[in-house]
Amino acid sequence: MFVHCCHCRWCQRETGASFALNALIEADRVVLLQGMPDITATPSLSGKGQKIARCPNCRIALWSNYAGAGDAIKFVRVGTLDQPDQLRPDIHIYTTSKQPWVTLSPDIPAVDGYYRREDYWPAESLARRRALLG
Repeated sequence: MFVHCCHCRWCQRETGASFALNALIEADRVVLLQGMPDITATPSLSGKGQKIARCPNCRIALWSNYAGAGDAIKFVRVGTLDQPDQLRPDIHIYTTSKQPWVTLSPDIPAVDGYYRREDYWPAESLARRRALLG
């Protein structure tokens, strides 16, 4: 539905990188090819927590579920996909805490913190979210 490039310090700490790149997609559209991930409940910056699905073998985070959408929407780690270059960010968020050496492209929206979905998401993605969450 939409791809976040999050530059918050929480994501930086959690990923060990400069940002987290997450593709938001309906949970029923995510197909596991084998095995079952381990689900770990962790705190989040919002205080509501998140559930991180990790490969039980290599422990890499595959996706997260955040309290706002519950289990209905998965925030899939783009770097775990076979073709991560196919999913560029739709928006950069929490840019006030981005690493100073990261240069953002002027053709991708960037906001200081979070944002209002209606201001940035395409109509089709908003409709998909409404159909999913009511």
